Amino acid sequence: MATALDRSVITCDMEGVIDTFSDGAVHMFGYDRNETVGKLRVSAFSPGQIVLQNLGTWLSTAVKEGEWVGETNFIRKNGEQFGAKIRITPTFKNGVQVGYCGVTEELDVVVDVPIRTTTKAITWLVITRAPFLTAALTPAFIGVAYVGGVLGLDVAWMYATLAIVGVALLHLASNVFNDYFDVKSGTDQANTKYFVQYSGGSRAIEMGLIDLNGTRNVAIGLAALAVAIGIYLTYVVGIGVLIIGTSGLALGYFYTAPPLRLVARKGLGEIVIGMAFGPLITLGMYYVCTGLYSLDAFLVGIPTGLLTTNILLINQIPDAEGDAKTGKNHLVVTYGYRAAIWFYLFFLTTSIGVTTWLGVYLSKPLLFAVALIGLAYGGWIVSYMRQHLYDRTLVKANVSTIYLQILFASLFALSLLF
Repeated sequence: MATALDRSVITCDMEGVIDTFSDGAVHMFGYDRNETVGKLRVSAFSPGQIVLQNLGTWLSTAVKEGEWVGETNFIRKNGEQFGAKIRITPTFKNGVQVGYCGVTEELDVVVDVPIRTTTKAITWLVITRAPFLTAALTPAFIGVAYVGGVLGLDVAWMYATLAIVGVALLHLASNVFNDYFDVKSGTDQANTKYFVQYSGGSRAIEMGLIDLNGTRNVAIGLAALAVAIGIYLTYVVGIGVLIIGTSGLALGYFYTAPPLRLVARKGLGEIVIGMAFGPLITLGMYYVCTGLYSLDAFLVGIPTGLLTTNILLINQIPDAEGDAKTGKNHLVVTYGYRAAIWFYLFFLTTSIGVTTWLGVYLSKPLLFAVALIGLAYGGWIVSYMRQHLYDRTLVKANVSTIYLQILFASLFALSLLF
């Protein structure tokens, strides 16, 4: 006869963070309540590709129809995989949805859950955090726009395209190296309050999409491809490509890698990222196109680099408690949550100020409009941060900061062209 221990009942909030964990859940999955409640997300119990492919559909069906019932596979704490029947329903408080409830009954066999080719492709987007490539690509486009729009020079498109690919590969390699060292140092494991998709790293290892050694190998492979492109461009353009490229790789690598671990240096990491994802890239694109160095080409990358710094800064807020446990002493850990607002405002206004100055210096009046748009959008984000700094609803500001960087940098590049 079935008992309470044969059925798992788990409730979670809208982000999947576990609220309650029944005796049956403890028995079925092998975790204690103090390991799960308020710490783990329910996705930790499922194979990663099943989560990527199906979870969104299951949850939307549960909300639309009142429940979703089906069969899938789960993973116990000891790594054993088992099949189960699950019923998912939305949960409400005062008429507002606050999360979900999953009731699970174990089956005798593992369930066959086909994984689509598109899901396998998405897996690599998650592992590399490729959607964040805009932080590197937008300053690359600004660099090209400066060469063609401000200086009026012909752009060597073959070399420029190779350089953009190299920049993208360096960014992806940095992302994966950062995940590798954050897991190796225990930082990701200690961080249970991250915003899904926007902070806390890719969580690819936690989801079982790749293991720690695989992460390291992918990062090395991406870096090797970037270096190969850099060596070729060094041969056809000049040694500056290698100098600038390896500088960017080193900054991205040592952001989380020992012994430097720049992210733990009380603000040095933020400065480094602002330089690496702004002026260093614009300077590099200028060099690839001309074979020369230029202070002006470096300066045009500062505004977008500072806005990328703000992406990093605001993503540190939900991560701060976990980061502090492993000595990841970035600005928010070092100076506190309220100080994050002032740092954000400083980076924003400096970006706007430099953009305004560049509009005069480069005789590009359209940059004044870009500055006004950035000030209005950024000002709204700062206001929102002040009201929601300690709430999970802060995630809206995290997303908006990404959009601000993309919009601002794109308009900045167009303003240099026209």
